[in-house]
Amino acid sequence: MQAAVVDGGLGYTVTLHSIGQARSTLNEQSPQDVALRKRLHWHSRRGMWELDLLLVPFLEQCYDNLDAADRAVFRDLIDEEDQDLFMWLMRREWPEDPDRRRIVQLIIDHAESADSIGHRPV
Repeated sequence: MQAAVVDGGLGYTVTLHSIGQARSTLNEQSPQDVALRKRLHWHSRRGMWELDLLLVPFLEQCYDNLDAADRAVFRDLIDEEDQDLFMWLMRREWPEDPDRRRIVQLIIDHAESADSIGHRPV
């Protein structure tokens, strides 16, 4: 499927190739993996739009490429309070734990890269 960016309304866009890739990936996973992925997606959707714009694209585009240790740190990270995540992802403070600091930096780097351009609001 060719990549196509579609206006999703409400200030966001959807990249169609990523949806097709996500569906084919979900079909190849075990029921436990599918449930985990859905939980991660749900927990990446936060009460703050700024966090949604950083966490959801990172989950969709980068999570599968992380090693097992980094995936575990990401899972722990999204269990944190919104205010803590906001402070870390806006670079006002850094997590004390070096592994969390690394994941926060990866999320920030991804948000600032060209790879996340399809998820930026218009």
